[in-house]
Amino acid sequence: MKILLTGGGTGGHFYPIIAIAESIRQIAKDERLIDATLYYMGPAQYDEKALFENGIIFEKSYAGKMRRYFSLLNVVDVFKTALGVIKAVMSVWRIYPDVVFGKGGYVSFPVLFAARLLGIPVVIHESDSHPGRVNLWAGKFAKRIALSYREAASYFPKDKVALTGNPVRKEIVEPIHDGAREYLKLDDTIPTILILGGSQGSQKINEAVIGILPDLVKRYYVIHQTGKDNLDEISHTAQVILNESIHRDRYKPFAYLNTLALRMAAGAAALIVSRAGSTIFEIALWKIPSIIIPIPEEISHDQTSNAFAYAASGACSVIEEVNLTPHVLASEIDRIVEKKEVAEAMKKGAESFARKDASDKIAREIMKIALSHSS
Repeated sequence: MKILLTGGGTGGHFYPIIAIAESIRQIAKDERLIDATLYYMGPAQYDEKALFENGIIFEKSYAGKMRRYFSLLNVVDVFKTALGVIKAVMSVWRIYPDVVFGKGGYVSFPVLFAARLLGIPVVIHESDSHPGRVNLWAGKFAKRIALSYREAASYFPKDKVALTGNPVRKEIVEPIHDGAREYLKLDDTIPTILILGGSQGSQKINEAVIGILPDLVKRYYVIHQTGKDNLDEISHTAQVILNESIHRDRYKPFAYLNTLALRMAAGAAALIVSRAGSTIFEIALWKIPSIIIPIPEEISHDQTSNAFAYAASGACSVIEEVNLTPHVLASEIDRIVEKKEVAEAMKKGAESFARKDASDKIAREIMKIALSHSS
C-alpha cells in the first residue's frame, strides 16, 4: 500500500499531513494491516525530523505561486508550475501510489494534476471556511473531501464531503498543566496571557502588545511568541519600556515555542491571542478562551472567515486588524480574564468546536481507498 501526501509551504499545511501520517501508522499497527509506504511530495522537506520520525520518504516537486494580485512573478511562476507538472507526472508515475492525499495550496497542484492524469484516486482536505482555488478545482474529481469548517461544504459536491475538523499532531493535542508554571517560572496567583503570532510572528500584534506592555505586566504574565526575525527588536524595546517596572520579569518573549514549551504555555494560559490559521484547532482542543486577530482579507482570503466561523461557536472574540489598537486589545483581554462567565462560555464553545479524531477519520478514509485500489 503506497500513499502519497502533498501540500505544504507553511506549518499550517505541513503538520496536519504529519498528524495524518501518525494516524495511518497507528491504525495499521492496531489493526494488523499491511504497513503503508508513505511519501511526501513538496518543494522542501519543511521539517526533516518529522518526516524521518514518521518514516516518510521525501520527493521534491516544484510549483509556482498563484498570486491574487498583479505581479511580474506570476509570469515566471506559470513556467515554474508547468515544469513542476512535468516533474510531478514523472515522479508520481514512478511511485504509482494507491491514493494521493492533498492538503491544499499551490504546492499541491502539480501532484494532484499528475494523479488525475494517471487515474490515481485523490482525497483532499480543506482547512479553511472559504476553500482555496486548488481545492475547489480538485474537489471536482476527488473521491472524498474532508472539511475543517462546516461553512466550506457548500462549495463541494454533497455526497463527497465529511466534516472532520483539522488534523492535529498527537504530541500537542493535550496541554501540560502539571509543572507548567514551575517550568516557565510563573506565580500561581497571576493569570498568564499567551500571544501567538504564528511561526513568523506578527508585526501588528507585536506592536499592539508592546504598546500596552507596562500595564499588562501589572496584572498578567505575558508569554509572547514574537517570530524569530522579531525577537531581538521586541526584546530590546521591552527592556527599555519595562526598565522602571517592578514586574518586568513577567514578560517572557520567545522567538518560537517548540512542542514542549507550547504545551507548557498552553497549560498555564488563561487566554490566548492568536492569528486565525490552523492554531485555532489547537486552541479549541486545549479549551482555552481566545482573542483571534485574522490577517486582513486582502492578504489572506481565508483568515477573516475562519475567525468568524470559530467565533460563531462562542469560543473566541475577534478583533479585525483595522480595529486593532493597544487600547482595544487591553480592554478585551481584561474583559475575558476578569469576567469568569465570559471565559467559561468560551471554554464550552471551544469544546463544542474541537474534533479530536480528525486525523484518524481522514487516515481511515485514505487507507480504505488505498486498499481498494491496490486489490
